[in-house]
Amino acid sequence: MEIFKYRSLKALFVLLSVFFLNAGNSGCQAQVEQKATATYTTKAPGSGGTGKVYMGREIARVIGTGGANWLDRSTRLKEENSLQAINSMMLTPESVVADIGAGTGFYTFKVAKKIPRGKIYAVELQDGFVSELKKRSKEQGLGHVEVVKSGPTSIQVPDASLDLAFMVDVYHELEYPQEMLQAIHRALKPTGKLLLLEYRAEDPKVMIRELHKMTAEQVTKELEANGFRLYKREDFLPIQHFLMFEKQQKSD
Repeated sequence: MEIFKYRSLKALFVLLSVFFLNAGNSGCQAQVEQKATATYTTKAPGSGGTGKVYMGREIARVIGTGGANWLDRSTRLKEENSLQAINSMMLTPESVVADIGAGTGFYTFKVAKKIPRGKIYAVELQDGFVSELKKRSKEQGLGHVEVVKSGPTSIQVPDASLDLAFMVDVYHELEYPQEMLQAIHRALKPTGKLLLLEYRAEDPKVMIRELHKMTAEQVTKELEANGFRLYKREDFLPIQHFLMFEKQQKSD
């Protein structure tokens, strides 16, 4: 009888051990599957990178307010042909626009002069740039420029209000690209457009750090996954892509 109890208890112990081991393995497997299907994954950071990966692309570190001189460099207009980029934005005098990641306002104030009866939101995350944008806006007397302090996942602009949102060498640095694209999607009017200017990763002659460049293919892949469709691609800029997307409706 005692032997029977011992063997029965031992068998029960083995049975329970196998059960909990399998349960543990199932839990680990579920964690692995969850990690594999997560929006963002991580890796060892590359040069200038955050180690955070979205759709196969490592997100670049943000250029902080210490890069203001680079944004305002005297050679930028010629190097990037910025005025032609602005002239190709399909603006009207009444357009409502958002410059997302406005920085020092290099583009903001030039665009503002093209839309005298419209409005431009200078959307910026970094406090130092927000202060500078407010200062410059006041100095230039541009009352239709509204400086907006954004969050990492939102642009703080009213829904269905924008004819155009644009980002100039900014998208690759967004900490939460999926959430930001969804926020922009909501902020655009049904016929609104999103324009990205990004340094061309396909061109080895573009002397910009690798993680601060993007291919047109990668940009398109990420935006199509978030409710946008390529509307216009132009190759007239010396070192950047000009990629304009339209907002897809749920019925599309």
